[in-house]
Amino acid sequence: MRLSLRGITKRFGGLVANDRIDLIAEGGEIHALLGENGAGKTTLMNVLDGLYRPDEGVVSLDDNPVHFANPGDAIRAGIGMVHQNFMLIPAFTVAENVMLGFERTRRLGFLDRRGARAEIRELSRRFGLEVDPDALVGDLSVGQQQRVEIVKALAREAHVLILDEPTAVLTPQETEELFTVMRSLRESGRTILFITHKLKEVLAIADRITVIRLGKVIGTTRPAETTEQELAAMMVGRGVELEVAKGPAKPGEVILEARGLTVVDEAGRLAVDGVSFDVRAGEILAVAGVQGNGQTELAEAVTGLALEVGGTVRIGGQDFTGAAPKSLLRAGVANIPEDRLKDGLVGDFTIAENLVLDVYDERPYSRGGALDWKSIYRSAEERVREFDIRASSIHLPVKTLSGGNQQKVIVARELSRTIRLIVASQPTRGLDVGSIEYVHGRLVSARDAGAAVLLISAELDEVLALADRIVVMYRGRLVGPFAVGELTREQIGLLMAGVNVDAVLTGREREHGSE
Repeated sequence: MRLSLRGITKRFGGLVANDRIDLIAEGGEIHALLGENGAGKTTLMNVLDGLYRPDEGVVSLDDNPVHFANPGDAIRAGIGMVHQNFMLIPAFTVAENVMLGFERTRRLGFLDRRGARAEIRELSRRFGLEVDPDALVGDLSVGQQQRVEIVKALAREAHVLILDEPTAVLTPQETEELFTVMRSLRESGRTILFITHKLKEVLAIADRITVIRLGKVIGTTRPAETTEQELAAMMVGRGVELEVAKGPAKPGEVILEARGLTVVDEAGRLAVDGVSFDVRAGEILAVAGVQGNGQTELAEAVTGLALEVGGTVRIGGQDFTGAAPKSLLRAGVANIPEDRLKDGLVGDFTIAENLVLDVYDERPYSRGGALDWKSIYRSAEERVREFDIRASSIHLPVKTLSGGNQQKVIVARELSRTIRLIVASQPTRGLDVGSIEYVHGRLVSARDAGAAVLLISAELDEVLALADRIVVMYRGRLVGPFAVGELTREQIGLLMAGVNVDAVLTGREREHGSE
């Protein structure tokens, strides 16, 4: 099925999310749509999926214009979308999830579960998807759940398959398995739209690449005709240094010492299970792992935000287990949280106000119990210049800034005081490659100035670029530490998937499997 978009425009009030976009994806082709968060990729796919109706332009399938009033229309036309956040019910089986909304019945109105299971097995065999129709979705790994989403689309006879950031939560091995499935689907003649911001993956799997920036198509090219640097420049409009400039670490004294650390999450489950580790001055210790294995709770324990903490957390030799965030702030702990708007900023406050959230009650920002706005504004102007925050005024609400500039506000606030330890959780999530370059440079500079850095990231490329030592987190436990270069990318991926460390280190992972 040939997919054609001509002049697609979508507005939200005064914001033009898609601006006269043209794109053609042929049958039997993997067409990558590359762009940063906010570029308009997901809006465009929601137009294709029937969630949005375009204000202008035409969508055609095999040169026949189509109009979708809702996602059901798109599905019936042969378009299937696998969203970044899976649309599955954990308590249902694979077969029940695949049938949901498109139930087939036998005589007397009973659900045709046998037919659904048979169809899933046949699709799994044909495309190498390997999913058990009777398995509970809640018991499956993230990679297996993604396969269920693909099977669900294929069972509804999708000829155009939209994959929205499909590798965001996968291990390297799961990513390669997904690519194998994508190639099989391409060979069957299906059209695949692969939405991503990961340059290496685009060059590895795509037949053609369309880059969009600020809602407009910048250009279309092929992997053999371009490079990562050229694609990055197309995405952000300028040259970007993709390699992190980082010399060897010079570790000093232990700053953060965690022993037997346990954290119970809000649901009463043990999210962090007896982990121990150290972070030294002048080094970056990176915690690698697929999101959802206890990394969020680990960061909360170290920054004083966890509800129930066991074990000990020492900073500079002093016990801070269960201490309030304010006490940790006074001890020189900087926190770059994974959810910047929820935990790092007050959206309705101005840039200037957000830059002093942690020190507003201290001199020179407060005198005699009253805020000294002159000092606050003067400091804000200095921070905006020093940290390259792109804004027309320090009086703008911080929620009006781009994700990259919001992150710069947090980095500026956290690093503008005497710091001993930085806890950086997913510090570049949702940022463009230019902002990633900036944040990485600041973390390395802090390390070189003698700070200890605990980096928690689901992006393995980020871990390998920044880390001096690496630990891997899986189901609340840590494996390691390992020196950078001690393990290959593939071995780290296996540990992220829960493969026994001895099997990984001896190369016997295929024999042992995962625990």
